[in-house]
Amino acid sequence: MNCIESIYFCNISSFANKHSTNQALHQKMTIIFRNCIYILCFIPLLTWAQFAPRAGEQGSTAIHKDSGIFVAWATEAVLNRGYQNCQDTSLGKTTTGSAESAVGKAGENGLVSLGDGGEIILTFETPIRNGEGFDFAVFENGFFYKDSLDFLELAFVEISSDGENYFRFPSHSLTNTLFQVDTFEGIDARKIHNLAGKYTYGFGTPFDLSEIPEDNRLNKNAIRYVKLIDVVGSLHPAFANYDHNNTIINDPWPTPFPQGGFDLDAVGVIHTTATSITNSEENYSLSIWPNPVNAGSHINFSKDIKTENINLWDAIGTAYPIQIEASGQMKIPDVLSPGLYQVQIAGFSPLLLIIQ
Repeated sequence: MNCIESIYFCNISSFANKHSTNQALHQKMTIIFRNCIYILCFIPLLTWAQFAPRAGEQGSTAIHKDSGIFVAWATEAVLNRGYQNCQDTSLGKTTTGSAESAVGKAGENGLVSLGDGGEIILTFETPIRNGEGFDFAVFENGFFYKDSLDFLELAFVEISSDGENYFRFPSHSLTNTLFQVDTFEGIDARKIHNLAGKYTYGFGTPFDLSEIPEDNRLNKNAIRYVKLIDVVGSLHPAFANYDHNNTIINDPWPTPFPQGGFDLDAVGVIHTTATSITNSEENYSLSIWPNPVNAGSHINFSKDIKTENINLWDAIGTAYPIQIEASGQMKIPDVLSPGLYQVQIAGFSPLLLIIQ
């Protein structure tokens, strides 16, 4: 019994003694009070949100599909569908889209539905490399539900450099596990991290290769394969999937339709081993600091940069004016809100800038 419970237990005991000599009543009141303490103290911890918010809000890491930060898209895909409802396999597997739907730019080739526990492996002609900040983003077709909630279907993300050994991003879900998120209900993006599908249609969920632990079977500068595995979303022990902390991941379920489960639109690449044919190995060493930075502050470049060669864009494609001072520093416009931005410099790979 913790100190808070002890204090209130004494109060309950006093109340029971004053108003009844019935020991059974005393015990019942104690049990009821303990349950109330659990609800008041424990459930808020389950619903506390700590990760980046939905697209368009301050601090969001969502990247719009038309952002110039993307330099390549998946070139091939192999699909292994799951059932429309793993609890009722008589419905068969999902049928919406095909493997080819996930190839190319987001918003251009339709969607492919994975079904419960289904998976798809995307191949990239030019490997993804571990650059500064996020390295690629996954697009799904989630949509607004109500208030702070969106209809989001989630998937695990794994990477491989050889097509045989896959490594999963450490995912986190803080969505409550007391009640099942129903078929058409929503979840809070702020409670999701390192799971594809965190953002609604048109906005990619970004991933940073640096978050994968080092392993001699993985070359993080030559990632040719990205695997997406549908999170079933059920709280039923027989079907549940778990995050990195062994917490059940709760998302809309069941979705017993031909388009059930995670609906993949595309995977966009931010850092590749050959961003352009004019880039040299030396160009990849370009860096900026400090990062993150506050609006109105200055950032430094590791190379001399000319004003006309710089573009600064937010996640939804809005451009902002850039000012390079005599010292070679770049002034961050005062009007910028906290969030993720892209610095494009001619002849170099795009850089991600975080405004805090």
